[in-house]
Amino acid sequence: MTNDTPGRVWLISGCSSGFGWEIVLAALAAGDRVMATARRPETLADLAQTGGDRISTAAMDVTDPASIRAAVEATLAVFGRIDVLVNNAGVSVIGAVEETSVEHLRSMFDVNYFGAVELTQAVLPVMREQGNGTIVVMSSLGGVMTFPGLSGYNATKHALEALGEALSLELAPLGIRVLLVEPGMFRTQFSTSLQWTPENPAYDATSGELRRMVKGVVGQEPNDPAKGAAAILNVLDDENPPLHFLLGEDAVDGLRNHHESLLADVTTWETLSRSTAVS
Repeated sequence: MTNDTPGRVWLISGCSSGFGWEIVLAALAAGDRVMATARRPETLADLAQTGGDRISTAAMDVTDPASIRAAVEATLAVFGRIDVLVNNAGVSVIGAVEETSVEHLRSMFDVNYFGAVELTQAVLPVMREQGNGTIVVMSSLGGVMTFPGLSGYNATKHALEALGEALSLELAPLGIRVLLVEPGMFRTQFSTSLQWTPENPAYDATSGELRRMVKGVVGQEPNDPAKGAAAILNVLDDENPPLHFLLGEDAVDGLRNHHESLLADVTTWETLSRSTAVS
């Protein structure tokens, strides 16, 4: 297959479940070609049967630079180009700041942030040579606001938001777009794959409440990941896509309420905030 074949070429991390899996299916349904990756590529066997010669699979651990390079090279060898990169691989640990070890924080940043950085850096030379491409960053509602008990996860997603915003400014003159996707709660394996820190009873009313909510909502999350994946493709097909794209009513309502609270603080303290000018 060559780079003259119709349809976009996608390289997607973390495809063994959830959004990664559904974005693969949505891209194939749109007639595109996909390199689906996972740390254990055998988990992609069912996906590999869905798209014929329009899908290929590869092992990729985003914490291993050699693994990233090999996956990028494999995509180019099979499909000849990369039009859409989806940084989807991620992990999460639930625990208040005091409950969460630095080792847990570092492991989350290694996957959620540094993994996305290294994969993006590996793909950008390809897109620059092509003169086009799209970088999709799977962030979270927790990347634009915070929740007690998700401090570390929120921090990694806030870092991704800053990365994506800066990338969009750097890459726009080069013909490369960036899309930051900010989902609310979806019926994926996210809630069942969480890591949990030891509990400190001092935080029972805050991070403890979030722990109970997450355990109670498993299988009852309000949003459908297949519909979320379809919405992402819909946005990418638009001539003027946004930089930030919320997914789910809970995400829209949550961020709107958060920003209204921030604006109220700005208004309340505006006079004092403006009082620092040199006389």
